[in-house]
Amino acid sequence: MENGAAPTAPAVIVAIDGPSGTGKSSTSKAVAAQLGLSYLDTGAQYRAITWWMVTNGIDTDDPHAVAAAAGKPEILSGTDPHEPTITVDGVDVSGPIRTPEVTAKVSAVSAVPEVRARITELQRSIAASAPLGIVVEGRDIGTTVLPDADLKIFLTASAEARAARRSGELPGADVRATREALIKRDAADSSRKTSPLAKADDAVEVDTTDLTLPQVVECVVTLVEEKRAAK
Repeated sequence: MENGAAPTAPAVIVAIDGPSGTGKSSTSKAVAAQLGLSYLDTGAQYRAITWWMVTNGIDTDDPHAVAAAAGKPEILSGTDPHEPTITVDGVDVSGPIRTPEVTAKVSAVSAVPEVRARITELQRSIAASAPLGIVVEGRDIGTTVLPDADLKIFLTASAEARAARRSGELPGADVRATREALIKRDAADSSRKTSPLAKADDAVEVDTTDLTLPQVVECVVTLVEEKRAAK
């Protein structure tokens, strides 16, 4: 356990929330790796169940159909920050879940209460079984999934900065179209009735607009270490 994660260090659960393009995944993975913690991308789980719905011909615009199928797929998440994995019914879906088709449908599927109940239960189980602690990233971790997390971070950034980052990840992407898509998704995720995207009252807000990734990681690592020292 190098990089400061001594076996005697108290287990710590870190919740990192925020909208797309704020650097959640890159930050969370780097922080977990640096501190020797497990890592969980909850968004990938919602993408995975959405991929399964699409692949199996479920009408993702029909909440009743989605709810009826929510318990069927077996979703397994690997929590190694250096090499996170996700499988559905034994199939590696780390690539397929990032397609535009899944991206376009994930908000609708994620809004179905039965889906959120199923995935939330899965997330809590993974967090509870992490031996040294875990960094869990998503949209409702601090508010709903792990309200008792030791540390809650809410990442923000301007729509322009987020669109530029997300476009940089997508070959040939149109920044303006990406920005509009991000704003649309934010609205959908923030207004859904079940576990909307929201900042927890006790979360530390970090605006990443003008920060480099290493700066954001350093900021979060410092906050985690302070929390560990206080335990």
